Amino acid sequence: MYDIISDVRQASSGSRHTSLSYVFGTLVEIVIFGATASRVRETIAAIFGEFDRLHWKLHAWKSGDLVNLNRTIAAGEQRIRVDPEMAMLIREAADLSKRSRGLFNPAIGGLVGLWNFHDDECRAVAPDPEKIIRVVRTNPQMSDLILHDNELLCGNPAVQLDFGGHAKGYALDRAKQLLRDCGVGNALINIGGHILALGHCGERPWSVGIRHPRRSQPFARLELHDGEIISTSGDYERYFVVNGKRYAHIIDPRTGYPVENVQAATVLTPPGQSTGALSDAASGAVFTAGPQEWRDVAARMGVTHAMLVDGNSTVHLTCELHERLEFYADGEVICVH
Repeated sequence: MYDIISDVRQASSGSRHTSLSYVFGTLVEIVIFGATASRVRETIAAIFGEFDRLHWKLHAWKSGDLVNLNRTIAAGEQRIRVDPEMAMLIREAADLSKRSRGLFNPAIGGLVGLWNFHDDECRAVAPDPEKIIRVVRTNPQMSDLILHDNELLCGNPAVQLDFGGHAKGYALDRAKQLLRDCGVGNALINIGGHILALGHCGERPWSVGIRHPRRSQPFARLELHDGEIISTSGDYERYFVVNGKRYAHIIDPRTGYPVENVQAATVLTPPGQSTGALSDAASGAVFTAGPQEWRDVAARMGVTHAMLVDGNSTVHLTCELHERLEFYADGEVICVH
C-alpha cells in the first residue's frame, strides 16, 4: 500500500485541502479547493486508491500484471490474453511511440533493467557494453505487438514493456475522471513533476513554478488553465555517477545508452482525452530527441508548448510556451526561442 505522509489538512484559507502520499516511486500531492471536508476525504481516498492499483498493476519489476505479461512474452508465447485496460494501454503506447518515431518506446524494458533502473535504488554500475549491443540489435518495438480485441500477438520475445514513461500521465487521466465523478471542479494533482490542473484556486488560476534542473529555485512561473497538464522529464531524480559521468534513467532506444547533453524537457498539453498520457510520453520523447531534433519531435506528437534544457543549461522554448511563462528577474537563465 502507499504510505500516507500527511493526512488531509485544511489551510488557513478555510477551503484549501492538501494531501501527500508516496506512490509510483515519487511524492504525490493532491490539492482540492472549495469542497467540503467529507467530499475531500472521499475524493482523495478514491484517487490514492486508484493510484495504488495502477502502481502495482504497471510495476515493471515487482510482481503484478505487467511483470507476468513480460515473463510470458520472454517465454516466446505468441498469443497472450490481456485484460481490456492493459490492451488499451498497449494501443495507446503504440500510437504515441509511432508518433514519436520510436523515441518514446516502452518496449525497451530490457535496456532499462540492464542499466539498474529497475532497482528501487540506482546502483552506480554501468552495464557490459556487449549486453547493450545485443539488446539493441533485437530492436524491441511497440510495433512488434499486435492486438486483436484482448488477444496480444508478439513476434519478438525481446520486447519487455516498461510503462515508466507513460503510467504517471495515464494516472492523471484517471484522476481527472475521478475528480469529475466526485463532483470536484477545482483541484491540482502533482505526480513527481506531472501536474494536472482543474478549475481554479479560489479566484486565481493554479500557478506552478518551473524549476531549472541545476538550481533549487524556479526561474519562471506558469498559470495553468482548466484541464491543462504539464509534464517534465529530467536527469536529476533517477541517476547515478560513474567516473564523474552522470547516467540518467531516460534511455535512448537507438543507442541503448542514457541520453546525453540534455538536463530536462517540459511539455504543456491542453484539455482533452488522454492528454495526461500524451504529456508524459512527449516530455520523454522531447528529452530523448535532444537539442537538434526536439522541436520536430514535439510537432510530430502534436505538442505546441514545449521546452528543453540542454547540457549547457540553455533553455530552448517554443514561442507558444514562451508567451505563457512569467520569468523571474533574478533567474539569470539563457533562453532561446
